[in-house]
Amino acid sequence: MYYESMTRVYLADALTEERSALRLMLLDLNMELAGEAADWVTALAQAPVSFTDLLLIDWELLPRTSPTAALEELRRACPAALVIVLISHLDARQQAALSSGADAFISKGETPERVSERLRAVAASVRT
Repeated sequence: MYYESMTRVYLADALTEERSALRLMLLDLNMELAGEAADWVTALAQAPVSFTDLLLIDWELLPRTSPTAALEELRRACPAALVIVLISHLDARQQAALSSGADAFISKGETPERVSERLRAVAASVRT
């Protein structure tokens, strides 16, 4: 069932299994999948035209040369969307880079219930 206030999410993760699991989770949360990508170039090209509320981006997709610049470019391309970065593990330097460009972080090591809670909380902030 579609709700007018349904949160639209663009999902970018290189791993097919992780995208599939996240896609199911988004559906369970009554969020609409606006698009998805398995690589950074595709995400950067498609996300701006998908009219999303949330961008769910895997840290591993960001260009290693300058992840901060990549997040800034994504923000310029999608200024109204919140950026949530999926992380496996980060060192202090990577955390500092992400801190300047993401609205929220979700650890891939979290339980599905915790990931759902975090996504629900961020989605609530979109609608307020």
